[in-house]
Amino acid sequence: MRNDHVLITGGGSGIGLATARRFREDNFKVTILDVVDPSRVAGEIGANSVTLDVQDENLIEELAIHLAADSNPVNVLVTCAGPLQRPLRPGELSWKEWDLIQNIHLRGSYACCRSFGERMARSKTGGAIVLVSSISGQRSSPLHSYGPAKAAVIHLAKNLAAEWGPNGVRVNCVCPGFTQTPALARGVNTGALHEDTLITQSALGRLVEPSEVANAIAFLSSAAASGITGAILPVDAGHQVASDWNVYGGLREH
Repeated sequence: MRNDHVLITGGGSGIGLATARRFREDNFKVTILDVVDPSRVAGEIGANSVTLDVQDENLIEELAIHLAADSNPVNVLVTCAGPLQRPLRPGELSWKEWDLIQNIHLRGSYACCRSFGERMARSKTGGAIVLVSSISGQRSSPLHSYGPAKAAVIHLAKNLAAEWGPNGVRVNCVCPGFTQTPALARGVNTGALHEDTLITQSALGRLVEPSEVANAIAFLSSAAASGITGAILPVDAGHQVASDWNVYGGLREH
């Protein structure tokens, strides 16, 4: 067992769980945090588990205090927690739902960074943080809370990269595209998303696999990325570069 300990919020499913598996393959000590009890999936991959809502900054701080006393304190943080949002018109999107999305994605990410990143900075041994945003934070969509929250997460990563860089803590951000997760499947099943359109509007002609996002997160957390901080890395199968080609008749095969 190497002396690296990663905490992954939202690690019970989707990208978070794929990331937990990836770090276990690299022999990290892994702690999965999720609002729904993640003990079963954590046990399957040999990880520790914590059931906790990232909206509760006091419990996040208590957890940080507890894990700081571990023989292998957390030196890598990955913030995956956060639900998708229904693509409602502004007049249909309740303030309750708008606040929920903001509180989990932005405030929850900040609370985790505040509690764990500060300790990494004070430890003098450095660390790595990877915030999970979305391509929705980089372009327009009918997600009037989720998109702005994810855009703010991108900005947060840049701010914290400068804040903690002098103490050897690197902070980067990944922006997944449309990824084959249970959440995306629910969106397709309800008609909110159209899978065929998503596929034809990506340069690689497919959706993203959770493991591909996990690989990007693992890279940004590793010594191979020791000179990288404040980076915003899309993992979207080329969705952003391809979608505007529809104006010219679509992508071309050669």
